[in-house]
Amino acid sequence: MDIFSLIPQFGGVLYTVLAFVVALSVIVAVHEYGHYIVGRWSGIHAEVFSIGFGPVLWSRMDKRGTRWQVALLPLGGYVKFMGDSNAASGKDETAMEEITEQSPEELRRTMHGAPLWARTATVAAGPVFNFIMSIVVFGLIFWSQGVSREPLTVGSLNPLPGTVQGLQDGDEIVAIAGIATPDFDDQTTWREFTRSLPVEPELDYTVVRDGETIEVPAPWLFPPLIQQVSPRSAAMDIQLKAGDVITAVDGEPIFAFAQLKEFVESSDGRPLLLNVWRDGVDLEFALAPRRTDEPQSDGGFVTHWRIGIVGGMMLEPATVPAGLWDSFKGGARQTVRIIEGSLSGMWHMITGAISTCNISGPIGIAETSGAMASQGAQNFIFFIAVLSTAVGLLNLFPIPALDGGHLVFYAYEAVAGKPPSDKALRVLMGIGITLILSLMLFSVSNDLFC
Repeated sequence: MDIFSLIPQFGGVLYTVLAFVVALSVIVAVHEYGHYIVGRWSGIHAEVFSIGFGPVLWSRMDKRGTRWQVALLPLGGYVKFMGDSNAASGKDETAMEEITEQSPEELRRTMHGAPLWARTATVAAGPVFNFIMSIVVFGLIFWSQGVSREPLTVGSLNPLPGTVQGLQDGDEIVAIAGIATPDFDDQTTWREFTRSLPVEPELDYTVVRDGETIEVPAPWLFPPLIQQVSPRSAAMDIQLKAGDVITAVDGEPIFAFAQLKEFVESSDGRPLLLNVWRDGVDLEFALAPRRTDEPQSDGGFVTHWRIGIVGGMMLEPATVPAGLWDSFKGGARQTVRIIEGSLSGMWHMITGAISTCNISGPIGIAETSGAMASQGAQNFIFFIAVLSTAVGLLNLFPIPALDGGHLVFYAYEAVAGKPPSDKALRVLMGIGITLILSLMLFSVSNDLFC
């Protein structure tokens, strides 16, 4: 084998690993900083703030006596508070005895000697900071994108093969095929409008151009144009790209994305031959659709055959600046939707309604990180925000050793008036760590065999 033929593959692996490390490090840093800063505000002293585990690559001590470090294994991080025996905030009984003998002031600075409210706020801050990060990132993305101008206005036209294009940049589209265009941002009305359009290769568009209302021919609004390729999909595996236009399936010419969807959904998983137009060049690809569990608006899931592409319009709408407050409200709604979808997905996996292959492990997350990074900075940043929400939610699960497990212990303490015994905590923490490792092994097996 020619060793130089492995260089592109090796480069792809490095790119994927680098994207994964960057994504995870950002999320971990935000999560752990939430613990650290709220702990500091609450009077709890942090001894170590670590990104990664294992041998320390770099460290420095700040003026407050906290050692900031970067470790070799970038699969997480931790804040070790005074009195902790490990990264999971287990109690160091020997250290606590020594601190108790020193003074009440020193005891108050430990995680285990602080008031219940301070411990609860410090532990909850990690997931909360993950959610805040997601809201801010989503909000800034929505703000930078702006909102569509009304009426629907052509910002730019996507190149399509062999079509008559009468539209121009700046045209205000007031009707298509004689049907008035509704508010583009009203999704319900817009869906009803698009369903009512005749499905034909060419339609008449009524536009306002330079103050004059005219009628021009233009292609079907939703051609088989690839706007985005989903990570770890059949389309990604054969290297379909955003901007590709699928012109035929199994030799049958198509002009609408809905036609492509019909071919894929009726394939029953058999391979399809795609004719693809890319930057003026005609190409051929073969791929087999895969069964995919898709969330629905009612919280359920429906399984379809999919190839892993997202379609788009034959034009990019012109936009106007969005309000910052409305953008952040949209960011909050997006974060809530991810949480609801994740919880719904977990429930449907537990009940057997959908496959447990929907759980991805570190390999799958790394592959997705690399795929999203390859599609541009905005897609990669959006993915980091999605992953931040997932990490925040996972840490709230009531499993000992996770933040949610500690919050359960604190709830018990609030009700019972005393914390669980040290022996009980050790047993429960051992169970929690076993559950986490089991979940990790299960997710890795999914990455390898699903």
